[in-house]
Amino acid sequence: MAEITLNHVSKLYPDGTVAVRDLDLQIGDGEFCILVGPSGCGKTTTLNMIAGLEDVSSGELRIGGDLVNNRPAKDRDIAMVFQSYALYPHMTVRQNMSFGLKLAGLPKTTINQTVDEVALMLGLTEHLNRKPSQLSGGQRQRVAMGRAIVRSPKAFLMDEPLSNLDAKLRVQMRTEIARLQHALSVTTVYVTHDQTEAMTLGDRVAVMSDGVLQQYDSPRTLYAEPKNLFVAGFIGSPAMNLFDGTVTDGSIETVLGRIPLADEIRRRLELSNAGREVVVGIRPEHISDSAPASEPSGPPEISFDADVEVVEALGSDVLAHFPVAQHQTVASAGGDGDSGLAGFRLLQSELVARLDGSSTIEVGQARFWLDTSRLHLFDRASGENLLLS
Repeated sequence: MAEITLNHVSKLYPDGTVAVRDLDLQIGDGEFCILVGPSGCGKTTTLNMIAGLEDVSSGELRIGGDLVNNRPAKDRDIAMVFQSYALYPHMTVRQNMSFGLKLAGLPKTTINQTVDEVALMLGLTEHLNRKPSQLSGGQRQRVAMGRAIVRSPKAFLMDEPLSNLDAKLRVQMRTEIARLQHALSVTTVYVTHDQTEAMTLGDRVAVMSDGVLQQYDSPRTLYAEPKNLFVAGFIGSPAMNLFDGTVTDGSIETVLGRIPLADEIRRRLELSNAGREVVVGIRPEHISDSAPASEPSGPPEISFDADVEVVEALGSDVLAHFPVAQHQTVASAGGDGDSGLAGFRLLQSELVARLDGSSTIEVGQARFWLDTSRLHLFDRASGENLLLS
């Protein structure tokens, strides 16, 4: 096991494309780190640099304290699990799992014992003499993981290992990966574009956009305290509701009407922000279709009417979608091009409320209540969260 440290790491291709820009990331010994972001954000390039499959253009990459910028992939003592499984089709499960150990010159008895132990851990014992073509997708992925585990490497690197599986099997394998990583306590870097995977698997999650790290925190912190508009809009399903607002004395004027600010938000928002154009954020679960209990000392609440266009009954939840007429969109966030937020646009033309599964809401006009203590306020120009110190 080992910690992995990226210190001002960048990746520049010969054609001038910057895939990763000045990335600082420290992954602790035994930690499960998730790299998440949309396609082209630089997460797979980052993983490949750690693996030694891509050269580091600038900065320092250390594994276990050792500088590995120029160390070949085979000498880094890491194991990689690919999206495509990358199993040898002519070999049995046992042969696939033991191949790396044979190359290392280990005794046959040691190899067989190690493979048997890992196969038992992964539920593959009865499949050891089968070939990959005789296995399901989930079983093949377990074989790929077993091949990595038997080597007892310093770190596991996983590149979207579940993306080829169906939805039900992804959930099952996600649980298995989390259980295995916890049991083995091996430093793991896991790449995905699925933010649900990121939030349920990782000890810490690195959110990337356009090659720039936006935020590196625990899943709980990312959800509750997003640093900027990109993180706020990317983390969460459904995504955070974002709409225009103007700060006034103790309140915000918005498309939903005048929203009074809770005392805590007023304390954290500087008085000099009066008249400032902002983007207001509210999670769908903080919009309700029932009036809150009367609490004189509680935060101010507002109600508003909206025309519900779509109702999605999901069993435990009900999602109600209603349109809003935005005054204007966010012109640009991070216009210098270095923040990973350049060109970010606020395109939301509807808001979503996540209601209790017992809600009887229907398509048509409805009244909603908004929990003003849960507001997020973002600077319109930079995209930064104004309520974070």
